[in-house]
Amino acid sequence: MNNSIVIIPTYNEIENIEAIIRAVFQLKEKVDILVMDDNSPDGTADMVRSLQSEYKDQLHLLVGKEKSGLGRAYIRGFKWALEHKYDYVIEMDADFSHPPSNLPELLQCCVLNHADVSIGSRYIPGGGVVNWPFIRLLISKTASLYVRLITGMNIKDPTAGFVCYKSKVLQAIDLDKIQFVGYAFQIEMKYKSYRNGFTLREIPIIFPDRIRGKSKMNILIIKEALLGVFKMRFS
Repeated sequence: MNNSIVIIPTYNEIENIEAIIRAVFQLKEKVDILVMDDNSPDGTADMVRSLQSEYKDQLHLLVGKEKSGLGRAYIRGFKWALEHKYDYVIEMDADFSHPPSNLPELLQCCVLNHADVSIGSRYIPGGGVVNWPFIRLLISKTASLYVRLITGMNIKDPTAGFVCYKSKVLQAIDLDKIQFVGYAFQIEMKYKSYRNGFTLREIPIIFPDRIRGKSKMNILIIKEALLGVFKMRFS
């Protein structure tokens, strides 16, 4: 068992899951992986099971009974990681939009005590996006500005999902009271960390659009994020 774990939530990621697992385990930075699968009908969980004998005691799998959303998957994963005494917990997507090559820097930012929460950011110098339509980039940047204005957090990419938490941060947050299940979950976790006095720091990443599989983003997720931030700040 290593002292760091990467949590990868999945739903119908059969085209990506083996490749992302192998890419993470090929890094010099030694970490474990926990795949949180939302009962994917495409066989994602079966693919993970087929790899567990190869990565004994490093690759773990929890399968939900139904599709419950990003936030709930991560909450279950956080609780599992805390129960198993990991010191550092990393969120990462399965579709390679979070480059595995940036994972060591993200982790070391916390290990070396530069931050309690490190964030892979698209919108600081050195970061960026690849193959995004102009309207998607405009919506994303506008949403990030909106979140900064409402919450007071000086985080340029508050919706980012490539994040490393020290375990003490997750222990300080009442995970059972996290309200949101979509991308607003990412904002809420950062805001709760910020309100608890923890240090948040961004590192630049280049964020490519997914090549394989289908994006989970939709208008309801965007609406939850925009309305949820206002409710979260003033409730």
